Amino acid sequence: MRLQEALLAWYRKNARPLPWRGEKDPYRILVSEVLLQQTRVAQAIPYYRRFLARFPTLEALREAPLEEVLKVWQGAGYYRRAENLHRLAQAVERLPRRFAELKRLPGLGPYTAAAVASMAFGERVAAVDGNVRRVLARLFARENPSPKELFALAEGLLPEGEDPGVWNQALMELGATVCLPRKPLCPACPLKAFCQGQGNWERYPRPRRREAPEERLAALVLWGAGGVYLERLSGRFRGLYGVPLFPEEELADRAKAFGVAPRYLAEVRHALTHRRLRVKVYGALWEGVGEDPKGKPLPKLMEKVLGKALPLLAHAGVVPFPHAKPHGVEPR
Repeated sequence: MRLQEALLAWYRKNARPLPWRGEKDPYRILVSEVLLQQTRVAQAIPYYRRFLARFPTLEALREAPLEEVLKVWQGAGYYRRAENLHRLAQAVERLPRRFAELKRLPGLGPYTAAAVASMAFGERVAAVDGNVRRVLARLFARENPSPKELFALAEGLLPEGEDPGVWNQALMELGATVCLPRKPLCPACPLKAFCQGQGNWERYPRPRRREAPEERLAALVLWGAGGVYLERLSGRFRGLYGVPLFPEEELADRAKAFGVAPRYLAEVRHALTHRRLRVKVYGALWEGVGEDPKGKPLPKLMEKVLGKALPLLAHAGVVPFPHAKPHGVEPR
């Protein structure tokens, strides 16, 4: 049996029944692929359904304000993905059919463009994500393959006469469920007879050891009339809302600007893709007008900050108890 036949036979029997499996609508495929870039499959499913329930078409997404899009995306994290989807919807009336055109759209890299082109439109183009990279590196015993080399290997495996979208999904599924980063299930692999890295899987691909730098920040939770002071964030959380977030050394200046004497409440740790955040949370009673945070799109970090701060402020008698746990914000 050829390699391609072995993998496709395995995939038809073992593919997980996911809500986007077999989908041909390019917009729905795009939403699923963007979600799966930084979110585990089990976590992505409810967000996929919620997003499409509110924005079932590219037109519906185009007509929605960005703040509403971010609010619906809330909890999935990495909000730049939602922002890029919204920008893309403003840029085109319909998604183009070709890989070369798709990868020129805002926020679409080669992988996502190839996934949409192959799954929705049947274009013979390889889609190489992290799972496929690992499968190919082990299959061909390549320790540190370049993106260009991986794409060439993947293109060379595309079977004639088969749906390229199904093939791409089969390779991804193999990487996600069998050819795992640690403790791969080699005896159950349909490609074990073809795998040059078998028995030495830990070498392929060579692990990338990079320690994410740590950034120390302070968050200032101000309780005023009606709720918490929120501001529109910039930088990595652009377009979202939260309490003031700044380098620790700026605390005194920020407190003076608001006319408050904050007290230390807790510390929150939060991991981003290439950075770790350690945030000292401070709180104070404030003379201004605040608002209920449940009405705004908050990044996950701010959910953690408020989840820590509000119960402590309530315990100290600063915050009325009903506001100690705003909707969607739990202590961590």
